[in-house]
Amino acid sequence: MKKKERQQKVIDEVSINRKVSSSFLSEKLEVSEDTIRRDIKELHDKGLITKVHGGAISNIQKLYHYNEDIIYNRENKIRIAQKAISLIEDNMVIIISGGTTNLMLAKLLPKNLKLTVYTYSLPLAMQLTEHPLVETIFIGGKIYRSSMVTIGIDVIQYLSNIRANICFMGVSGLDLETGITDEGYEVSLIKKAMINASEHIVYLTTSNKLNLRQGYDVCSLKQIDTIVTDLDIDAPELSPYISAGLNIL
Repeated sequence: MKKKERQQKVIDEVSINRKVSSSFLSEKLEVSEDTIRRDIKELHDKGLITKVHGGAISNIQKLYHYNEDIIYNRENKIRIAQKAISLIEDNMVIIISGGTTNLMLAKLLPKNLKLTVYTYSLPLAMQLTEHPLVETIFIGGKIYRSSMVTIGIDVIQYLSNIRANICFMGVSGLDLETGITDEGYEVSLIKKAMINASEHIVYLTTSNKLNLRQGYDVCSLKQIDTIVTDLDIDAPELSPYISAGLNIL
């Protein structure tokens, strides 16, 4: 493994776990602890992580901390995030919706990517403060406490003035008849505004959201640009969606 790739994996592990030991990284990356210590020092000197005794921690003290231990399907959401990152290029303007899958995407963004990101998710906005080259714009409004996102007409009006290259949207339900649906009326309206503001829409969904229909329409199957899932492309669950002409990663 080349040094650059190894150091990116060190950054990823710190982002995911908040704190990691040198011994853990040494075992996971199959290199000596001396090598890991040198990597940590170099990354610390660049301001990408913080070196501590025995390992490294995230370099930003959070004002708001999301309890990541209760994230359902955590490993699958990491896999989705890693696939989605392949769609991102330097200097893009991006909109990201709320949800723990998108939180993982924000955590795993490479630190060398220069981006402008709009989001109405408080946990996601706080997570993005760890990225030195990401300009984060938090869209204010009334906070919906259960998911810590802002809702209301102010959010929709703000989104109407944005022109983004790509939008990453979490999915509450996806089926062949109705397309993308959401549990909440106000959030479904905000997601429609996100669609109108973006050139390309990428829907991030774990496999348990397939063939599931929620109460409020977001978009039809024809409006879906790309779907990113935790499944392999040849998984039988994806076959009907591929047959319907959807682009799936």
